[in-house]
Amino acid sequence: MQQKTIANPIQTEGKGIHTGKNSTVEIFPADINFGIRFEKMHDGTSTVIPADVTKVTSSTRCTSITSNNQTIHTVEHLLAAATGLGITNLHVKVTGDEMPILDGSAATWINLLESGGVSDQDASIEPFKITSPIYFKDEELGAEYLALPSDQLEFAVSIDFKSKVLIPQYTELKSMSDFKTEIADCRTFVFLRDVLMLHKAGLIQGGDLESAVLLVDEVPSAEDVELLNKAYPDHGLALDSPGIFGKGGLRHPNEQARHKLLDLIGDLALVNIPFQAKIIAHRPSHTGNTRFAAFLKQQIRHLIKNSQIPSYNPNDTPVMDLVAVSNKLPHRYPFLLVDKIIKLDNKEVVGVKNVTFNEGYFQGHFPDNPVMPGVLIVEALAQTGGILAMHLMDDGMYDTYFLKLDQVKFKQKVVPGDTLLLRMELMEPIRRGIVKMKAEAYVGQQLVTEGELTAQVVLRK
Repeated sequence: MQQKTIANPIQTEGKGIHTGKNSTVEIFPADINFGIRFEKMHDGTSTVIPADVTKVTSSTRCTSITSNNQTIHTVEHLLAAATGLGITNLHVKVTGDEMPILDGSAATWINLLESGGVSDQDASIEPFKITSPIYFKDEELGAEYLALPSDQLEFAVSIDFKSKVLIPQYTELKSMSDFKTEIADCRTFVFLRDVLMLHKAGLIQGGDLESAVLLVDEVPSAEDVELLNKAYPDHGLALDSPGIFGKGGLRHPNEQARHKLLDLIGDLALVNIPFQAKIIAHRPSHTGNTRFAAFLKQQIRHLIKNSQIPSYNPNDTPVMDLVAVSNKLPHRYPFLLVDKIIKLDNKEVVGVKNVTFNEGYFQGHFPDNPVMPGVLIVEALAQTGGILAMHLMDDGMYDTYFLKLDQVKFKQKVVPGDTLLLRMELMEPIRRGIVKMKAEAYVGQQLVTEGELTAQVVLRK
């Protein structure tokens, strides 16, 4: 999918639903691969907080993210709006502790972002495709989540509050292109039985019927009405019968389920890895959503890592055989450590090294306990990376020289009889002959060596 940002800076302000305090939000265009980052302005300084589930510190009635002891509350509605518009890169500056609640939905955020001009960027990002079901149940909350394979990102939500006025509801979003018209305008909601409790706990200090739907299961006592009138003197409700109350009435018959779906989209944006799946949620909440987001992120990262493990079928025709490799590399016996290349594109190369007891170094490393030296595994990776580097360079003969090794780890010994799969991935474009690559060596599915290698490619004279 195409990466997107906004073309022009935009700004809004308003009170937070929980703190009741005003905040100012400035949203700026961001470069490709920037992601969505919040920047909290405080005491003449600022703290950057990436929109990532690892930064979630609270999910009681809203989603809060924190870095260096600085917190921004209620980020989910803006994140849902950005996801609904396909926006991947934003720089959000917040002066205050909480994002403004505005009308309690994502519609105002949608309108604000569109006023800045949603702009395609000259880069794409490939969503990770869920290929098998991923199930998550929060036993504490009774919430259940299921991610299923799908050709697009879609959602389905069911809710059941065991309420006299709010019957069980179901809603779905089959295409993100319908988010703006079907989901974005659905407001947050609260039961009257919770209002006073939340207000006493310091929450919903900025709540009103302009930005929330109120659900009344039971006619409140005279004492509760008096307390409610003190907390919200302008609520304007008789509260003499059960019902659902909101300015202008309900926007959809199942507005509550649709708002839960809106929150789910915003909270799952914190996975911070674009993915493609059908998400089914029963009884979702911010706490359940963010716990599921953390689980889903972990599963996706594990699946991505596994998908990058190279596979090798010796019956397949290699991209380069030993003769082609020796024509490209200057190394010769006993120091040519790549037997063939089985994958080569503009970002990745995979080489094969068959380790045999006939290697000369096994005479001394070690007698009666032959182990391939780690430095030679790194050398084999470097030679494989040299094939990729020269593939990307102009015609000519080149030599490669190590400049730096970082984060090199040896996780398992390599012995005679092993087949080393040597994977090198370009980490950034080659500039002035400097090549930086991520290096991984496998025996079967087992990672034996990893690190970051930096080298210089020099035209041979």
